[in-house]
Amino acid sequence: MKLHRLTDPVVGLERRLSRRGGAASGVLLLSAGGLGDTVLFSLVLPRFAGLARAGEAVTVLLRSDAAKMSFLFAPAIKVLTVDFARLRQIGYRRRIMADLYRSHYRLVVSTDFLRHPDLDEALAFACAAPETAAMAPRPWPKHDRRLNANRRLWGRVFDSGEARQDKLIRWSRFADALTGIAAPPPVVTLPPERMPEVVPLAAPTVFIQPFSAVKAKQSSPDLYRAIIAALPPGWQTRIAGHPSDLDKNPDYRSLLDLPGVAFEPAPFAALAGLLRSARLVISVDTACMHLAAALGVPTLCLASAAYVGEIVPYAEAVTPASVKFLWKSMDCAGCLGDCRFQPVDSMYPCVAGLDRAAVLNEVERITQSGG
Repeated sequence: MKLHRLTDPVVGLERRLSRRGGAASGVLLLSAGGLGDTVLFSLVLPRFAGLARAGEAVTVLLRSDAAKMSFLFAPAIKVLTVDFARLRQIGYRRRIMADLYRSHYRLVVSTDFLRHPDLDEALAFACAAPETAAMAPRPWPKHDRRLNANRRLWGRVFDSGEARQDKLIRWSRFADALTGIAAPPPVVTLPPERMPEVVPLAAPTVFIQPFSAVKAKQSSPDLYRAIIAALPPGWQTRIAGHPSDLDKNPDYRSLLDLPGVAFEPAPFAALAGLLRSARLVISVDTACMHLAAALGVPTLCLASAAYVGEIVPYAEAVTPASVKFLWKSMDCAGCLGDCRFQPVDSMYPCVAGLDRAAVLNEVERITQSGG
């Protein structure tokens, strides 16, 4: 048994025996997804923020890595970051949970369909808020018993529907249920007041983000080499990513030797302004793609089939005209990365099977037409 499962009840009793001054106040929204999820969550966040009463603060709890996208939130939103990797360290866990308890929130809402009983759920329960709400959790055989047992600890549990469902539509349905106000799901586009300032570029520029934390989702350097060769004369290319991406993927370094190609290591908050000036963003289905889509930039997503029906392609109701998804249809679509096939040249078969001609035709269409 994990040590924290033994210590949590004892530490929880200590918290409950301590005093909290004043009445409970404020709303805490837990959003434990990654960077891409945080981009999409920012679009529906105003609806959840509407749960606050007059004078109450709204706080969003994010994983420390996902907090890099919190610049997309309205200034009035408070952000609390937690290093989930450290939550199994008893001292860190105890301090974070004590801080949550002392914050004395009136309402705690988990906005996540995929939850972990020892991580985000444990943080929510540590708050000991008088009002709580969550969606019924995604089935997860390893943790189903504990997740189902925890349902009784939530004040309100919303059945959000089938397991494979577009994230924004699921969130919107949940917000409908909590607020009592039915509204259409938001299109993946930031409102004008949340758009970062445009950073001008000296020449027509295409940004390519070929990297993913899941290497099997990455298309080959040869495909990107062909894309760069197909760009109009005088156009520039920037390969976006963290410097460590090149260390982890040395095969992509050769792209930087091509004329007009440079590496762009800007963090997301700075990259956003550059992307707004881009003529085209080409990306694997990852955070940079969601950011470009939300910024209204012409975006071409070279997707796997792993998250079809949930993340990419977006549902028709929320897809902006500026985004095009290319992916290979397969019977196993929606596997969530649990691929049952052998890799093809280190790629998922659905990624290796992308139609190169279709990719290049789409690049030509966008660059010739302006999107």
